[in-house]
Amino acid sequence: MGKENEEIYAFACRAMAALSNDELSAEANIALVLETGKFGVSVMALLDEANTTAFGNPELTKVNLGVRKNPGILISGHDLKDMDELLKQTEGTGVDVYTHSEMLPAHYYPAFKKYSHLAGNYGGAWWQQKEDFETFNGPVLFTTNCIVPPSSKATYADRIFTTGVAGFPGFKHIENAKEGEAKDFSSIIALAKTSKSPTEIETGEIVGGFAHAQVFALADKVVAAVKSGAIKKFFVMAGCDGRMKDRNYYTEFAEQLPKDTIILTAGCAKYRYNKLPLGDIGGIPRVLDAGQCNDSYSLAVIALKLKEIFELNDINDLPIAYNIAWYEQKAVIVLLALLSLGVKNIHLGPSLPAFLSPNVAKVLIDTFGIAGIGSVDEDMKLFLN
Repeated sequence: MGKENEEIYAFACRAMAALSNDELSAEANIALVLETGKFGVSVMALLDEANTTAFGNPELTKVNLGVRKNPGILISGHDLKDMDELLKQTEGTGVDVYTHSEMLPAHYYPAFKKYSHLAGNYGGAWWQQKEDFETFNGPVLFTTNCIVPPSSKATYADRIFTTGVAGFPGFKHIENAKEGEAKDFSSIIALAKTSKSPTEIETGEIVGGFAHAQVFALADKVVAAVKSGAIKKFFVMAGCDGRMKDRNYYTEFAEQLPKDTIILTAGCAKYRYNKLPLGDIGGIPRVLDAGQCNDSYSLAVIALKLKEIFELNDINDLPIAYNIAWYEQKAVIVLLALLSLGVKNIHLGPSLPAFLSPNVAKVLIDTFGIAGIGSVDEDMKLFLN
């Protein structure tokens, strides 16, 4: 166990012990929360290092939204190692591979671009999977979470495979391989060969790959645009998506943002606006997608780099606003990570996290300026004031 891992383990033990201490003061609890965020940043940095060491730094990429005539496998979730193994085992088989939901950012990694049968991205966010899986026609592989139970009328249930930590009653599960061996995807490949090609549900392309290394490569261009006034403000609109109608707020908010603003995003919240024709600013796309939920780390690194470039003492002096789509999942560590970096006045929606008691919510509001969202028109005036 490395030194950083030892520190994380020691903190986890200390934090668990604090849970049973009813006499811990509010100040001590806040300190623990911020320390949790600090280690959240460390863990996301480790994940970033693991992915970029294995597969290269994400780079600006155009991702196809249409389909080909070959049968395909649709892969969803977050596990890039599974993505790597599936691409290796499908090479030369006549089976194409498409990404879904949180696996979209796999297209941004250089290591996967050598595979000509990585055909594109199919469908939208996780909550749209019932419709997407019906029309895909071929098998689907879940590598991590966000499984929506199929209805009794679903025709795709016998085409679903899970692996790793993902699983659901009735779905075929592909077991983890022994150490040093590759996971065996032959069963899903065999089924794909007997399947029809995907039904085309959209065409065109989307652009992504703006993790920290790619944004740093564009740093001179970005800084010049800020200094000239071409870019007036950045909006961090990362987070998680969901089926509720009140989440249309984020689509409408993105549509109404002035053309001199840039959206920084990560996670599946981007599906609310990443297919909108929002254009670019001097060649810089107005939606900069860093990748998966854990790639929110890149957004923090970018903010810290801009703080350094503009020689600011306080990260809150940057022209960055935070309007984050909340869902009751691991996004909590992203929020705590931002708080640990000193970011204030973060807006969360469509509602504040349900696990927050009135007392805890008051502390977050009073200490960090955390707030909910209002109407699009009201918030547009608030953020652009």
